[in-house]
Amino acid sequence: MVNPQKGARTNMIEKIRNVALTSQGGAGKTSLAEAMLYKAGVINRMGRVEDGNTQMDFEPEEVKRMSSISSVFYQFPWKKHTINLTDTPGERNFFTDTISTLQAVDGSIMVLDAVDGVKVQTEQAWKAIVTQNLPCMIFINKINRERANLANTLKNIEECLERINLVKLQLPIGEAENFKGIIDLVTMKAYTFDAKGEKTEIPISDDLMSTAKVAREEMIERIVEADDALLEKFLEGEALTDAEIYQCVRKGLAMRKFVPVVCGAATEMIGVALLLDAITDFMPSPLDLPPWLATDPATGELVEKPADPKLPFSALVFKTIADPYAGKLTLFRIMSGTLKGDGVFYNANKDTKERYSQLLKIQGKEQKPVDQAGPGDIVAVAKLKETTTGDTLSEETTKAIFHTIEPMPTLISYAVEAKKQGEEDKIYSSIVRLMEEDIALKVERIPETKEIILSGLGQIHIETTADRIKRKFNVEMVLKTPKVPYRETIKKSVRVQGRHKKQSGGHGQYGDCWIRMEPMHRGEGFVFEDAIVGGVIPKQYIPAIEKGIQEAAQRGVLAGYPCIDFKVTVDDGSYHDVDSSEMAFKVAGSLAFKKGAEEANPILLEPIMEILVTAPDEYMGDIMGDLTSKRGRVLGMDSKGRYQEIKAYVPMAEFLMYAPTLHSMTGGRGLFVMNFSHYDEVPAALSGKLLEQLKAQQASD
Repeated sequence: MVNPQKGARTNMIEKIRNVALTSQGGAGKTSLAEAMLYKAGVINRMGRVEDGNTQMDFEPEEVKRMSSISSVFYQFPWKKHTINLTDTPGERNFFTDTISTLQAVDGSIMVLDAVDGVKVQTEQAWKAIVTQNLPCMIFINKINRERANLANTLKNIEECLERINLVKLQLPIGEAENFKGIIDLVTMKAYTFDAKGEKTEIPISDDLMSTAKVAREEMIERIVEADDALLEKFLEGEALTDAEIYQCVRKGLAMRKFVPVVCGAATEMIGVALLLDAITDFMPSPLDLPPWLATDPATGELVEKPADPKLPFSALVFKTIADPYAGKLTLFRIMSGTLKGDGVFYNANKDTKERYSQLLKIQGKEQKPVDQAGPGDIVAVAKLKETTTGDTLSEETTKAIFHTIEPMPTLISYAVEAKKQGEEDKIYSSIVRLMEEDIALKVERIPETKEIILSGLGQIHIETTADRIKRKFNVEMVLKTPKVPYRETIKKSVRVQGRHKKQSGGHGQYGDCWIRMEPMHRGEGFVFEDAIVGGVIPKQYIPAIEKGIQEAAQRGVLAGYPCIDFKVTVDDGSYHDVDSSEMAFKVAGSLAFKKGAEEANPILLEPIMEILVTAPDEYMGDIMGDLTSKRGRVLGMDSKGRYQEIKAYVPMAEFLMYAPTLHSMTGGRGLFVMNFSHYDEVPAALSGKLLEQLKAQQASD
């Protein structure tokens, strides 16, 4: 436990609660956030996701899709505490933003639908919470829905989420259409709620009292394991006070020994006030958690960063918002020290100083200036030049760097073209600027196909990116299936002559070389050897021959793709004292390559990807059959708990649009990672027809 010297600022830190709402899309995270803000009195009217007027989903793309695509923050007071609430995306397409944002908070509220229970993205959210070692509470939402059942939902959670230890803090009074209120098992009080979320205490009925007592006893049995002294008291048969129960829940949650469960119905304001109380009563403050750890780049040693306002300043940049008009907005979580309203800080990753003119706190789509900020605060500054997501900000004398998460691997790629001719560079620069905000995106230019390739987490991710670029940077893009970057090579050895002779008045041009071409093993690249003896070709012309061959090899003789994995030995030739030049021998080398490649049995190579598919066991048959139909070669399978992993080699041409296929086959529960492995020969049965298509494509280009 961190226990810095007490003071006014320390007391403020104790009152901070940094929490993120997580789970799958559709569970009601944004509606719950809206209800919390309304109950706290910071908004005077509740918006609806369906109406596109909530505080958290305000981007046009979010309103259009009725789903969060970016984490949004709102700071508000509740019972003398400050809650920094974050509403994170639940869609896999935007989940990198969620796991990046989790770096900045001290705990998560996982929101589950009382009917739908755990879906695939809930599993991913839980995995992210466990990986980042975050305390977690669960809010079972929509307990008033038809077929809602708390017991069934809890059983579903325990079956689907690995190593989860649930502790019920509440019981619903009735369920589904009979849901009337909530029993708080800590205080053994029952409440009903009006349309504004105001709670009214009611007596616990006789038929529920025995159930509540059993549930409370079970709760106490689980939570006392967090405190040895209270465990001993409990085992000796002594009753725990309410204060001691609060102490156990708070301590056990901070230590991640269990996951407390509460319930309600956000859109009807049922249980929202109790959830806010639970956040302030049980969720940890920055002082309740171990110090953050950073790495000293000079020594590689870990350095502790306690939440002490008197220590040197340190902070982690976890999000960037790109705005074409206001400039870049950089969001960071302060770990230690105090930051004034304007000044200079040091970027430890970039080894540079950055000046800022104003500190801002985030209130949905608005920003409000603040005079200073300290440990636990989440703030923003505008228009930093060098700083990007993942950087560590600090004082120059303390250069330790915080570890950050890696973006999720991209799953799908599209070739992007400008809708208007001549705007290709604008498209590329717009994507690069948006990548400052969305670290899950990747972009690259492919020289041989002359395409800009945009990669992301799914089709929705790419389509939303196109919408945002149109809105933010006023440029439209067209999405197309990428061309496959084929290669060419040779299969037999040949010896050929390349001779360039031209006379056109004055000095002519003369270059003459004999080369041996022979195939190499896959991945060995291009090898050039000089075997000239007796000076039949002067030494100064040999590099020109090599350059001519390399340039000609960039456009092979079959379909214009680069030729790879071959060796050239220049072993004979001739020259002219006057007419020979480097240019003449470069042309001779080029002619020799083209002639040799045509005679050396040229073949087409395709890129082979190594893939790792992870999915529940029941989908393995479908996945294996699909991989086989895609000319895949399975390398092996491994069991990972309830999941199976398949490793395989698959041609890129068969795998360009695999993400939606896998999603359809597994109901969204399958994941895959794909990386380039090697090039291999296109099967003879496919080669002829494919070459015709590629030649026609190049002719049209």
